[in-house]
Amino acid sequence: MKHIPWDSYQIFLAVARSGSLSAAAERIGLSSATIGRRMLELERQMECGLFVRSQAGYSLTGGGQALLDHLVGMEAAGREVEIWNAGLCGAVRVRICAGSWCARFLARNLDVLVQPGDRHGIDLSIGEERASLAHRSADIGIRAFEPEESNLAAVRLPEVAYAVYAAVDMPEDGAERWIAVTEEAAVSCYLRYPHEKWPNNLIATVSRAEGLRHSILSGAGVGVLPCFVGDGDPELRRVGDEIAELRHRSWLVMNNEDRHRPEIRAVVDRMTALFRRHAALFEGRGERGSVALSNLLDVAT
Repeated sequence: MKHIPWDSYQIFLAVARSGSLSAAAERIGLSSATIGRRMLELERQMECGLFVRSQAGYSLTGGGQALLDHLVGMEAAGREVEIWNAGLCGAVRVRICAGSWCARFLARNLDVLVQPGDRHGIDLSIGEERASLAHRSADIGIRAFEPEESNLAAVRLPEVAYAVYAAVDMPEDGAERWIAVTEEAAVSCYLRYPHEKWPNNLIATVSRAEGLRHSILSGAGVGVLPCFVGDGDPELRRVGDEIAELRHRSWLVMNNEDRHRPEIRAVVDRMTALFRRHAALFEGRGERGSVALSNLLDVAT
């Protein structure tokens, strides 16, 4: 999967918010030519057009608007972390590595992980590949399987269920149209599922897992999401039953040598309690049930 540096997104935000290269240049101190070149490179990396360029300036395409919406959410989560770190925490940092959806879940529950009087802060990073704690790159990770490494300790978390989701107002005939991440980005079973089951029905792909939700919300088609994401979103509805073959266990992992450090022990205990408190949502047993579309599998073949 391509690595896109964060400063590329910051330049995109400046252009999206100002509507022109010259105005963005005044905001961030780069030349208009440099900004224009960086945006062309970002579009190439993301494999989609982000702007409509005209004499009047730069306006967002649908893909550009979806990226803007996502980055605004990331900015908000980042500000929450900065507030906690600056106002309530000491110099000790607990580094957590999680996939996109779990990272979003944790960001929305920072008040559980970092509490008044704590002497630690949180560094939350997103990693779609399996969480690696080698060379102390992270203190805590979340995995879909029990670790085999002898230097890692693990705590069992709730299982994770998956289902097909559609926008609440999507017409029934949209069930034959599938949206997925690119094959290059499909590093998990649920991301590969549409490619393996419905390759001839893919109408669009996105480069990152987070883009699935935005694309599904457009009403253009259906896609696979974790139930704790889909069932927790009032703008989405579940299509059919849980995809049983995608259900998997999940584990919170940490280095054996570090697990008794007080700040890591505190965060591990709070994360474990948080996930278990929401076990019904993660396991697809929430109040929002399945909304079946007639003959979904027949239509999609």
